Amino acid sequence: MKNKVILITGASSGIGKSTAEAFAAKGANVVVAARRENELHNLVNAIKANGGKATAIQTDVSNSKEVEQMVAHTMETFGRIDYAVNNAGIEGEIAPITELSEASWDKVMNINLKGVFLCMKYQAKAMLSGGHSGAIVNVGSVNSFLGFPAGSAYVTSKHGLVGLTSSVSAELGPKGIRVNLLCPGITVTPMHSRIRDLFGDDLYDKGIIPKVHLQRAGKPEEMAKVILFLCSDESSYISGSTLTVDGGLTLTM
Repeated sequence: MKNKVILITGASSGIGKSTAEAFAAKGANVVVAARRENELHNLVNAIKANGGKATAIQTDVSNSKEVEQMVAHTMETFGRIDYAVNNAGIEGEIAPITELSEASWDKVMNINLKGVFLCMKYQAKAMLSGGHSGAIVNVGSVNSFLGFPAGSAYVTSKHGLVGLTSSVSAELGPKGIRVNLLCPGITVTPMHSRIRDLFGDDLYDKGIIPKVHLQRAGKPEEMAKVILFLCSDESSYISGSTLTVDGGLTLTM
């Protein structure tokens, strides 16, 4: 990973932040993107304080011009993109289908699904222009194949990433760019905390965690290690795959 260049969206917290820290520790040049600029700059400063190289750019992944600028910033700063991690996402409004607003539906789709499409579009152009191999990891969820009541927008957006990842892998694989989908289970992130608050501690502790074989939530740094693997040469024959990292949760659902 030393001197490789990685671009990470949704990097201001959770899995994205842990991924940035993990790659920086391996000597990679890191570009972090998200909407929360202060958190990004704090992350960049922390990476630099530990001897790493990093830069930040505020980005709304649902905006094509901002995504294009994000990729251009990466190329101008480091001259190439070796790896990309498309992690930006929101849970959106959790509401019954009869009450879910069209605006809420569109917002979730624009960030969670359209955002990944836009990111891969410009990331792939940059990778191909360099004439070298690369790897893209999209971040889905166990809800990429499991639904839950009142979660239609979020679940649909994450299901869509399965098809998007598979299709783009088939397209870019022959050109040396691998594309995979990581589907985390329950992971301790700010999104996880909001969902826990919504459903309540009792349901979470007695209804959900007991279904996880390992009897606990995952950690962001555990997901970051899997992303490291999917970008590394150790996974050189893995592309178009959906890798579920959920402590065994989906086997009980």
